[in-house]
Amino acid sequence: MSIYQSTKFFKKIITCLLTISLVTACNAIRADEKNRSQQKILHGDNYGQIKNQKRLRTYYLYTPKSYHPNQRMPLVLVFHGDAGTGRSISDVTRFNNLAEKKGFIVVYPDGIDKKWSLRGNSQGKVDDVLFVSALIDHLKQQINIDSHKVYATGFSRGGILTQALACKLSDKIAAFASVAGSLPVRLKPNCQPQTPISMMIVNGTNDRDVRYEGDDHSQRGALVSISDMVSFWRSHDQCISSSASLLLPGMNSSKRSKVKATQYSNCSGNSEVLQVAVVNGGHFWPGGASTDPNLNKFNAQLGLNASQTIWGFFQRHSLS
Repeated sequence: MSIYQSTKFFKKIITCLLTISLVTACNAIRADEKNRSQQKILHGDNYGQIKNQKRLRTYYLYTPKSYHPNQRMPLVLVFHGDAGTGRSISDVTRFNNLAEKKGFIVVYPDGIDKKWSLRGNSQGKVDDVLFVSALIDHLKQQINIDSHKVYATGFSRGGILTQALACKLSDKIAAFASVAGSLPVRLKPNCQPQTPISMMIVNGTNDRDVRYEGDDHSQRGALVSISDMVSFWRSHDQCISSSASLLLPGMNSSKRSKVKATQYSNCSGNSEVLQVAVVNGGHFWPGGASTDPNLNKFNAQLGLNASQTIWGFFQRHSLS
């Protein structure tokens, strides 16, 4: 080998070594950045933001004291209703207390102008389904989340968003629970998840905002009736069992006249549909905090804690 060839050969070796060193260094930097980002997540209250669809989005995150970066934890997403915020729905649902006792992380995203949009349009509205998908990916980079145990629930318009997420994000979310919400008429024909959906549905039979009997289908933003919504998810999941009336945890038999819980099981993929009807109940989160003394009295007589019941439902399901 000539001196020229030897020099050329050694230059290649040096170049390769430098490349390997740079790749190793970059990987180390990325790992360090990820570790530092995870270290920013503190026990208790956290506030974060994410850029999505050219908008800066915000969220409130609660991490229980039992969380450790080396141990994966379930994640529950909770969506507020119109005019609400992530922080306000956390106060109503009290999921933070439950997260502390049961050991899961809970995130409360904020809608733009305190509202949710199910699809983008030319007026510049964002698609909040896409936002939620991006938020889940973002949180997985920030904190150690069990990807098989991500769940979604919401109240009112947040419950309607939860229904839309079931239609479109069944690959990321293991189970869903809508409270005082329903399935939009316009979304129903296009709702074709590729997997079975575990869905819990909570509605008051006297809800004047999300009517139990549904809306006129020609009405803008119309929702299907609660019975149609239940039938839709039962059909999708191919539930073959007859309905079973349940006595929910924490309730005694004297409350059966106030809360009717119906479970549809023997569904494909171990999925489940659970309907909870609050007789004469209005537009509210059962068992939630309220400044309305009449609602607090109704809740006390009802004896139903929606948040606890929802978490019990979620625990029965995970992505394969």
